[in-house]
Amino acid sequence: MLLQIHDLKKAYLQPDGEVLPILDIPSYEVDKGEQVVLIGRSGGGKTTFLHSVAGITTVDSGQILFDSNPIQSLPEEARDRFRADNIGYVYQTFNLLSPFTALENVLLGMTFSKGKADKEYANWLLERVGLSHRLTHKPDALSVGEQQRVAVARALANKPKLLLADEPTANIDPANQQSIIDLIRETCNENDVALIMVTHSMEVADQFDRVDKLDDINELAPAVTAATGGSHA
Repeated sequence: MLLQIHDLKKAYLQPDGEVLPILDIPSYEVDKGEQVVLIGRSGGGKTTFLHSVAGITTVDSGQILFDSNPIQSLPEEARDRFRADNIGYVYQTFNLLSPFTALENVLLGMTFSKGKADKEYANWLLERVGLSHRLTHKPDALSVGEQQRVAVARALANKPKLLLADEPTANIDPANQQSIIDLIRETCNENDVALIMVTHSMEVADQFDRVDKLDDINELAPAVTAATGGSHA
């Protein structure tokens, strides 16, 4: 099993000192190469869940095993290194580096991991996402859909075992939404990469064999949604 979660708990400290529980997940698993859609209401903890799996956010208690490695117990620098080597992340807001071209953004993604940029592979990834003609363009010269395609290529640059995609079509116009979904799924299939994709779209979710509702795996999800009014994702 690639990802195993046991008794994961996460809460946030509010400005008034109140502790607000966000996640309480007794058990969750994703196998190697498996593709999963995670759905849930706004503010229910979906992004917090992805950040916890990626080691971006530390959990309060519980265990996250990635290929049998307990990532939650690693210090911050080691978690960052582990994430760079094993996990790709497609952010909702792209998080591209504006001073750099599409190709440079992908190459920089490679250096965060093994420290060696493979220009041939970076070119292939951008060609695979349909951007071979936009290699030297910076993010502000790219359309929103093109920026998301660069973000997908960058997330796959280090040949991760797991790809986390947080609402990858949220900022994409309807005409390009399906092409992004197809691109993510096909590239994961080609490289045997497991996928956890967060989405609000049932049209997207209906295309996947496995759809998990956060309310079903998170014992706190319904209460959190009501309490936060969408303040945490």
